[in-house]
This record gives sequence, C-alpha cells and structure tokens, in this order.
Amino acid sequence: MKKMFLSLLCAALMPASAGLAQGLDFDVLRGVDVVFLGEVHDNPHHHDNQARAVVVLGPSALVFEMLLPEQAEKVTPELLDDAEALEAALSWNDSGWPDFSMYYPIFATSEGMRIYGAQVPRDVAREAIMSGDLTSTLDGEAGQYGLTLPLALAEQDAREALQMAAHCDALPAEMLPGMVTAQRLRDARLAQAVVQAMRETGGPVAVITGNGHARTDWGAPSLLPAEITSLSFGQFEDEPEAGTPFDLYVATEAVDRDDPCAAFK
Repeated sequence: MKKMFLSLLCAALMPASAGLAQGLDFDVLRGVDVVFLGEVHDNPHHHDNQARAVVVLGPSALVFEMLLPEQAEKVTPELLDDAEALEAALSWNDSGWPDFSMYYPIFATSEGMRIYGAQVPRDVAREAIMSGDLTSTLDGEAGQYGLTLPLALAEQDAREALQMAAHCDALPAEMLPGMVTAQRLRDARLAQAVVQAMRETGGPVAVITGNGHARTDWGAPSLLPAEITSLSFGQFEDEPEAGTPFDLYVATEAVDRDDPCAAFK
C-alpha cells in the first residue's frame, strides 16, 4: 500500500518542467508528521517551491539547516515583515549561505510557526572531523542517532565517493573520512531538531535543508524514531538516476553559476 501511495505521489511531482513552481501540487506532501524540503542551496526556484510548500502545509514548526538554535530564537513576528532587519538579526551575511533574498520568502510565510535551528557550530564540526569521535556530541544523545556506531564499509565507501565528487575530485583521500563524519553529525543534528520540534509543537514539521541531508537511505529521515512519519522531497537541476533516495522529487531549471571547480584549480 505504501509503495503504491508513493508511486502516485511521484507521478504527480516528477518530473516537472523547468522551475514550474505554480504547476506543483504540494497537497501531496500532506499526511505525515515531517516533510523534508530539499534544495540545491543557490537555486532560487527551489526556495520558491519551499515557500509555496510551507504555505500549503501550514506546519507548526520550521526547522532550518542554516540556523543555529540561538539564531532561530531571534526570529520574531515583527522581523518577519522586514527582510533587511531579519537578515541583520541573523547575521546572515557572515554565515556563508547564499543570498538571504532566496530564503526570505520562506521566512515570510512562517507567521505563527515556531522556528528551529539545526546547524552544527563550526567548532563542534571541526572537533568531530579532527577526532573522528561523535560519542560526546548532541548533548549526550549521539547514540540515539546512530553516531556511536561505525558505518558499514560499503556505505562508508559510497559516502566518501560522493564527498570526493562533490569537491571536484580534488580532495586528498585522507580528508574524506572526516568529511563523512561531519555529514553524519549534521544529519543527526537535523533529526534531533525535528524530534524536539515534534515534542514541543506536536507537528507537523517542515525542514529546509540541502538534498544530501534529505536522503531517505542515510540522511536525517532515516534517523527519526519509528513513530514519527516523514516524507522527503528532493529538488534537482537534472533528472537524477533511477532509484534516487527520495520519496518524490522535481527537476527544475538550473541557475547560471561560476565553475564550482575553479577554486580547486
């Protein structure tokens, strides 16, 4: 039954033609506790789709990969109507994320919703990479999110290969295990924030995050407790390979950007 349900969802949402946010039926995202709304971070089409999805879902809480918890606490109803003031309050220009104008439409739809931040502080991520030990992270809850166990060799190799490809095949091989460790920590922190949001608001919850963290096989959805139902919506710029690990997805128009590999040359 579940497989048939997901097939119907995919027929409704994938593939869609370039950037057709108006053509997407976001009602199919309803009916679960948590919806992960994936993105390519610098693609404005994806953020427009996320904002429209939030309007349709009307969640009790929004979890942002991009925000630290202390930043999320600064989001007040008064700031939601003032993009410049909200950008300044969040110190967005110092964050390293793409232009705030892409993300503001999501915040602008969030009146009445509780905002949660799930970003891992840089010093915590750095320590995890250097030590390779995640047992002391997440305020003692690392074990609840699989961080005290090593990955199976095949998954470790697959994750390292993806990290290498994402960095233009230019990383020294010895850096790859640390990159995977940091990715696992960020996945787990997202899941932890979702659990907190569900506990404190009762849900539903929408999660704004990169596609990598929204994967159903080893991303944040896979780390949620069994009693929390979720759905993962990926957004891509090309048709992904068969078996893509999302419940449903859409392929949108790509954006013009500088060669991301130029910095490695």
